[in-house]
Amino acid sequence: MNFTGKVIKYGDNVDTDVIIPARYLNTSDHKELASHCMEDLDKDFTKKVQAGDIMVAGDNFGCGSSREHAPIAIKASGISLVIANTFARIFYRNSINIGLAILECPEAVANINDGDTVEADLDNGIIYNRTTGKSFKTQPFPEFIQRIIQNGGLIESIKKGELN
Repeated sequence: MNFTGKVIKYGDNVDTDVIIPARYLNTSDHKELASHCMEDLDKDFTKKVQAGDIMVAGDNFGCGSSREHAPIAIKASGISLVIANTFARIFYRNSINIGLAILECPEAVANINDGDTVEADLDNGIIYNRTTGKSFKTQPFPEFIQRIIQNGGLIESIKKGELN
């Protein structure tokens, strides 16, 4: 599984209340959630994000509440992959459950800047910064997790009978 996109970068401790503010949790409509994604941290996020873009962040990305709305909003906004130093445990699992690709790679985060173009090969655990020419190795996802992401989430994988 491969991803290529322009980077939108954030810092440490980006919590779920910033990813999707609580005032919008009265909807489960993915497009509506996407329209408010990151608005309290980055008012221009929804104007600049393009389908396939890659979000990069520091430590403890997705901390805070356990709401699935946060990874749903990110994915629905067009972000194809999130690379961070570390993820909050519940956000990490919620991301996989809804089919949002995520990778932990501190070396890549330290060497990727906002606006860079990045490629990621999840099969082999390689992140390549096209802008700087640097590449980074990370732990590839096991095949069953890659299938969950490819199928669009855990429920879709179960419907397809791929996780027996």
